[in-house]
Amino acid sequence: MANRGVAVVTGAGSGLGRHITLALAQAGWHVAAAGRRLATLESTAALAPAGSVLPVVADVTDADSVASLFATVADRYGRLDLLVNNAGTGAPPGAVDEVPLEGWQSVVAVNLTGSFLCAHHAVRMMKAQDPQGGRIINNGSISAHTPRPGSVGYTATKHAITGLTKSISLDGRPYNIACGQIDIGNAATEMTQWIAAGAVQADGSIMAEPTFDPRHAAEAVLFMAGLPLDANVQFLTITATTMPFIGRG
Repeated sequence: MANRGVAVVTGAGSGLGRHITLALAQAGWHVAAAGRRLATLESTAALAPAGSVLPVVADVTDADSVASLFATVADRYGRLDLLVNNAGTGAPPGAVDEVPLEGWQSVVAVNLTGSFLCAHHAVRMMKAQDPQGGRIINNGSISAHTPRPGSVGYTATKHAITGLTKSISLDGRPYNIACGQIDIGNAATEMTQWIAAGAVQADGSIMAEPTFDPRHAAEAVLFMAGLPLDANVQFLTITATTMPFIGRG
């Protein structure tokens, strides 16, 4: 299988991150699978073609840990062609008067600052390498468009990811660096089990919402990643067809 390049995927130990890592690895990418727990990263690697996935323990909220992740990639592979900023959390839930400061800071640290730190190092590598350039794909979420009740931290950070995506896309142009965003609604992962059981709607009712196989979201990322650098999917939205997104509220 031809080498498609070198990728970093954050949050790769489970859920969408695992599916994205496996889709890339099966398509011929070398993938540095980053996450906080070595055991889950090794489980991801065991499902991939032999030698295609490198588990790297990293905490995206820790600047030194992120720097070490990208130093490991540089030492192992000598370049970076793709960053998938996937690591994220929805905790703690709550309205703006309910979420304590430390809760707000924790979700910002993972969803927003973590994505910034990874992009910071990825862009530096992509600028310096020869041939120059690469691609960043940010996991935005449906909440980058429309909030759910009681999700101020998650919604605010995912809206901010859209600004991060646009800024990286603009600033990366002179260096052959493309940046796009995938907004996923109701992929069936561990993180979204509660949605299928019953999610609070804008009118206060509880409704079980449809979900879809997360492999389809991973295939969408693979499509975005496989484009030549002179083409870019700026924003891609993939949802369960009948989920209450269009017309939500």
